[in-house]
Amino acid sequence: MDKYKNLIGGKLIEPSSGEYFDNIDPADKSDIVGKFPKSNAKDVEAAIEAAKNAYAEWSDMPPPRRGELIYKVGELLMRDQKKLAEIIVHENGKPTPAAMGDIKSSADVAYFMAGEGRRMYGQTTYSSLPRRWALTKRYPVGVCGLITAWNAPMAIITWKLFPALICGNTVVLKPSEDTPLTAHYFGELVKEVGIPDGVVNIVYGSGPGTGEALVKNQDVKLVSFTGSSQVGVKISEECGKQNKTCSLEMGGKNGLIVMPDADLKTAAKAVAAGAFSTAGQRCAATSRVFIHEQVYEMFMELLLAEAKADSISCPIINKRQFDRILSYIEEGKKSGAKLAYGGNALAEGKYAKGYYIEPTIFTDVNHNSKLAQEEIFGPVLCVFKIKSLGEGIKMVNSVDYGLTASIFTKDVDSAVHAMDKLEAGCCYINGPTFGSEPHMPFGGLKKSGNSHREPGTQAVDVFSEWKTIYIDYSGIAQQSQYKMK
Repeated sequence: MDKYKNLIGGKLIEPSSGEYFDNIDPADKSDIVGKFPKSNAKDVEAAIEAAKNAYAEWSDMPPPRRGELIYKVGELLMRDQKKLAEIIVHENGKPTPAAMGDIKSSADVAYFMAGEGRRMYGQTTYSSLPRRWALTKRYPVGVCGLITAWNAPMAIITWKLFPALICGNTVVLKPSEDTPLTAHYFGELVKEVGIPDGVVNIVYGSGPGTGEALVKNQDVKLVSFTGSSQVGVKISEECGKQNKTCSLEMGGKNGLIVMPDADLKTAAKAVAAGAFSTAGQRCAATSRVFIHEQVYEMFMELLLAEAKADSISCPIINKRQFDRILSYIEEGKKSGAKLAYGGNALAEGKYAKGYYIEPTIFTDVNHNSKLAQEEIFGPVLCVFKIKSLGEGIKMVNSVDYGLTASIFTKDVDSAVHAMDKLEAGCCYINGPTFGSEPHMPFGGLKKSGNSHREPGTQAVDVFSEWKTIYIDYSGIAQQSQYKMK
C-alpha cells in the first residue's frame, strides 16, 4: 500500500510523528486508497517556514510571469483530466462526469486567474493638491493558509490557490482528510511546471490536529476555509483575535420556488438534480422546494418520478456523515414530517460495500424543525406548499443560511422581484441551485459566508492588499487637510 508524504519546501517529507491515516474509498469500505501523514503543529510550522522563505522571490516575480506558470498548471490539469478524475472517483465516489467537471472547472480557474496577472489593476486619480500624483496598487498579503473540503476536491483547492498565487502570496494547503490523493497529484503538477519550491506546501491531517495549528500560527496572514458553518465560526474567532484576514465559504440550506406558470417538467428535473446528484453532498444543493398550491399535486408526481429514476451512483463520503444523514431522516420522522419517498440506507448488491442512502423526500415538514432549518449535506429534500410568491420568498429567507436560491417562473416581474428579495449570494432563474462559473463570484450571506467571494475577480480582492501611494513633485511639503506655512 502506498504511503504519501507532506510537500514542504519542494520536498516530500514524512510526518514528524511517524503516524499515518487511511484514505478509504467510500464506495468500498475495504479499499484503502493510500496512507497519508497524520501531521501535527511541528509539520505545519515547517511548511509555514518554507512558505516564508519562498515569499520574497515569488512576490517579486511580475504578475504576468506568475500568470504564465498558473496557465501551465491549467494545461496539465487538462492533459491529465482523465487520470485525475479517476482519482476523484476512487477517493470521493462521485460519478466520472462530475469528477471530469471538477477538473475542467479547475483548469478554467487557472486560465482565468492567469489572465488576472495582466489585469492586476490599481487606480490613478488627481490629488486635491497641485503637482501631486495619487494612485493605488495591489500587494500580496503574505503566507496564506488554505483549508479545503472533500466534495469538490480539486475545484475547491484551485478556487483558492490560484487567486492566492497570482497575487504573489505563498501558501500552505491543508486538504480534506477524505480526499488527500487529489491534493497530492496537484502538488506534482505544481512542481512539474516549475513554480518555485516552497510557494505551494501541502500538509495532510485532521482539522483539530493540522488545520487548527495552521489557523493559530501568527505567521499565517490569511486563512481561507471551505467547510461547515460550525468550524468556520471557530476559525473566524481565532482570526479575529489575531486581526488576520479570514475568508469563509460555509454551509447552505438552499431553497427553490416553483410558481404556477413554471415549466414543471424542467423544474422537477432541476430540483431532483439539485437535491440528489452527488448524493446531495454540495453546499449549493437544493435542500428545500416551495411549490405553489395550484401546481403542487402535478409537480409532486413529476418529482417523485425523477427520484425513482435516480441511479444512486454516488456514495456518502464516510461513516460519520452516513450516520449523521440517517439521524436527520429519523429526526424528520419523529418531528411529524411525512416520508414521501426513500429514507433508507442501501446495503445489498452493488451497494453492499459502500455508504449509500437513497434519495429522500419529506412533505408536511415543520418549518421550525431541524430537518427544515439545518444543513444535512445528503440526499434529503423538504417539500413545502405555498400560496404566493411572497410566502415563498419569506420561507426561503427564514433560515440562518443564504448561499443559493432559485425560482422557476415565466413571469419576468416575479423573477426579477425574487432576485431582489431572495437572501442568497447566488440566485438562479429557471435553473437548479448549483454552484458558480469560474469567472463569476461564489459565496453566501448570513451563516453561509463572511462577505468574501471566490473565484472571479472578487477573489483577487481577498488575496491582496490595497496600498495608496502619493507622489509629490511640487518641491514643497504639502498637507492635504490644511495649508502649511
